[in-house]
Amino acid sequence: MLKQKARTVALGVLAGDLALTAISLPAAYALRQGALVALFPNLFPWHIRPISQYWVLLGLILPLWGTMLWAAGFYRSHRTLPLGEEIWAAMKVSFGGTALLALAVYGLKLDFVSRLFLAVFGVVNFFLLASEKVALRLISRYVRSRGYNFRTVLLVGTGPKAAQLGAFLEARPYWGFRVLGYLDDDNGGEIRGIHRWAALGRITDLESVLMHEVVDELIFVIEKGRLREYEEALLVAERHGVRAHVSLDIFPHVLARPVLEEMDGIPLLSFTTTPSNPLQLVVKRAIDLTVSLFLFIATLPIQLLAALAIRLSSPGPIFFRQTRCGLNGRHFMLLKFRTMQPGAEERLHEISHLNEMSGPVFKASKDPRRTALGRILRRLSIDELPQLWNIICGDMSLVGPRPPLPEEVSHYQSWQHRRLSMKPGLTCLWQISGRNDLDFDRWMALDLKYIDTWSPMLDLKILLKTVPAVLSGRGAR
Repeated sequence: MLKQKARTVALGVLAGDLALTAISLPAAYALRQGALVALFPNLFPWHIRPISQYWVLLGLILPLWGTMLWAAGFYRSHRTLPLGEEIWAAMKVSFGGTALLALAVYGLKLDFVSRLFLAVFGVVNFFLLASEKVALRLISRYVRSRGYNFRTVLLVGTGPKAAQLGAFLEARPYWGFRVLGYLDDDNGGEIRGIHRWAALGRITDLESVLMHEVVDELIFVIEKGRLREYEEALLVAERHGVRAHVSLDIFPHVLARPVLEEMDGIPLLSFTTTPSNPLQLVVKRAIDLTVSLFLFIATLPIQLLAALAIRLSSPGPIFFRQTRCGLNGRHFMLLKFRTMQPGAEERLHEISHLNEMSGPVFKASKDPRRTALGRILRRLSIDELPQLWNIICGDMSLVGPRPPLPEEVSHYQSWQHRRLSMKPGLTCLWQISGRNDLDFDRWMALDLKYIDTWSPMLDLKILLKTVPAVLSGRGAR
């Protein structure tokens, strides 16, 4: 009954999403044809074809959006899903669908379709879908907090973690979970009860409890080293068709997040401290490739002038090539414009006393090996522009921890090695937080913070803050 009700609700929400998507077409047309032309007559002086011709696009839009909305997982239970993730999913559907729609329009030679209309359609569709998700979230949370549409939860386990989980669920009534009670997973001795929830028996009584009580969700709060003891209880839940969950907090001191993966049918519980969402990582690489290619071409005149100035101002090569450590310690050849005199690396031991940075890194604001032109190039970060080629080749990313030298890595403390678990970047939190004005430990902490909190939005924020940071020259040496 519950599953049938959930399917009915899911189909209703899908129908609502498709209706909003259909409404996006005339709304985008009116915005493009009316508001934009009225507000910016010099930019949009022309009128597009009648809307009657645009209705044909619904034959492409509705099946495409229906498939993408269903694949995005909108119609599964989202009780505990953060709202930000749901809005991000709406953004991927709206703008990803618009990109596919544009390809279809081009492939079918629908020349009457305005490109600006497609862009406006994507924005309008995202606004409508995101607004609907926010409204549904607020309404459902209000309903659940009032005691309606709840799901009963039976916890298996009476240890402190089970008690914490029960309190955690009841502290969030808007999720709509109600703790029915506990089953004691210790089959010897007296049945234990904890907190205010009833102990309904032992784990061996699970079948009887499921037959006499309404249980929607079953959560096993397992103890480390006792995994095999829960197999029979899982089979009981399977026979009764009750959805079972297993708490994976079996290594409480491990920072890595557990991720369920599959290797040719073999389920694997993987632990990772790095971002693991494949779609987000593909988006990151696509942005890296697109933006770095654009910047490489846009800054080509500056790079040619810098190369000419280096050639005329001092002897030696134009580019400085140096082995750096990339993803998981892979070595690659980093490119920069040369800002020092030839043979500068061999003279490092002569000026080691000038180092202004703690840790295994050398930074000196008055480095005598630097050329007069090199000081200007570094001040403006022009010496970093050749690294756009490293990004295009895939050795680096636009945003990520700066790539260290192998000898620096050899002196890392064990906790600092984790900064190599993401592809190095052209800019990072360190770059926009003062660069060389920060000590080494603070630098490492910022890199780990980036890895632990990474999202496409964080990359965007760092990129936007990099421009004023570079122009101000703060911390540049």
